[in-house]
Amino acid sequence: MRSISWVISIGLLGLSSVVRPQDPATPAAAVAREIPMPPIATGKPSLPGAAELSGRPAMPDVMVKNDGTKVTTRRQWQQRREEMRQVLSYYAVGHMPPPPGNVRGREIASELVLDGTVRYRLIHLTFGPNEHLGLDIGLFAPVTGGPFPAVILLGGTPPGGTVLPRLPQGPNQGRGENVLLMVGPVPAAAPASDGGRGGRTPPTAASFATERADELRRGYALVLFNPNDCAEDTTLRNLDGSWAFRNTRFFPMYPGYDWGILAGWAWGASRVADYLEQDKSIDAGKLIITGASRNGKAAMIAAAFDDRLMGAPVVTGGGGVGAYRFAGPRRSETLDIMELKYPNWFSPHLHQFRGQREKLPFDQHWFLALAAPRPFIALEGDTDTISLPEAVRQSMLGARPAYALLGAETRLGVNYAHHGHAFTADDWTAMLDFFDTHLRGKPLTRRFDRFPTEEELDAAAAAAVRR
Repeated sequence: MRSISWVISIGLLGLSSVVRPQDPATPAAAVAREIPMPPIATGKPSLPGAAELSGRPAMPDVMVKNDGTKVTTRRQWQQRREEMRQVLSYYAVGHMPPPPGNVRGREIASELVLDGTVRYRLIHLTFGPNEHLGLDIGLFAPVTGGPFPAVILLGGTPPGGTVLPRLPQGPNQGRGENVLLMVGPVPAAAPASDGGRGGRTPPTAASFATERADELRRGYALVLFNPNDCAEDTTLRNLDGSWAFRNTRFFPMYPGYDWGILAGWAWGASRVADYLEQDKSIDAGKLIITGASRNGKAAMIAAAFDDRLMGAPVVTGGGGVGAYRFAGPRRSETLDIMELKYPNWFSPHLHQFRGQREKLPFDQHWFLALAAPRPFIALEGDTDTISLPEAVRQSMLGARPAYALLGAETRLGVNYAHHGHAFTADDWTAMLDFFDTHLRGKPLTRRFDRFPTEEELDAAAAAAVRR
């Protein structure tokens, strides 16, 4: 087996074959040295490029249609939602295929856990053209009662699930460098993945249920799947400059779509929802999608594009809940940073806005507004530097008019726990407290509208250093 070390840097289209180390160049200079990607033909209409758009420092209004009409009715809002989804598909996440309409589930294994109070089932889904696509999911549900609201978690391979082989990472992935400066061939044989566990011991059904016992005892089902089984999280590129992730998983079956990795994960979450609508233990009207960091970004996208899902993204950082126009202070992730390190996560049309985010015809509050009137909560950490509270606050403010129009102002919430870039027990508790109120009618016992002050952020950072 060839190792990743032989992945080489090759200049295309007259560019130098010698790849220089990343330097603090201006965006324009950096773009000039990037190895371009071949366009993906989608058959969708083209929208104006950054060069054709005027700067608009203010957040693009979710309540104003493309023709300038102010949205004041629910019917107009439905029209506006379709406009917004078209814009986000083109510029932000890429175009996703339509639902395949043929999701089937086959139970592979079943066992009782948590002293017999919860049943775990490993289920293999099939779907897509000629049912050639598949996905393992793990479903934990209380034995008595139901049907139950379900939390869909973008995480690792479910207990007992098949661990799929994985492509290697790109040659400079994860180094804070411009990943578009290098291409390299895909090795003939790729190493096996550890299912997204980062080297940790694979969980058993019993150990996972024990870890999430509080949520299960509160009467929620949990559904786990590995997003890398939908789209491989790698910046590796083929010799023609195209992304290697498009060679595997869901993508070869849908060549006429320019969806990025995050959209691939969100589309996979919707296929899980397709199955859960068929499962008698699950209340299909109460499906919550969650995940942390990049998985949280995908959860946000899924909630915006799938009307069955209620969002609970965690510590999403750049390209997540926080508005691009306000990111940057306190070392938070910006559009430029995300397009430097992980442009493969997004639409290929987003890259042109590096260095000119004020020309974006959208911002991240559009994703939140599209979730209205469904409950949506952003779960953040007060020492998570990559996500700026002010950027999150501006997204919440920008999305609130949609919730207000639909009489659902309290259904858009935020919670800051005392932690950094992590998904903690405090986040799970806040999530279920929020959904207990909106899905089960339980009284609200805490606030979900408070942001930390600058002084509180400084104090939290100082306390974290002392620890």
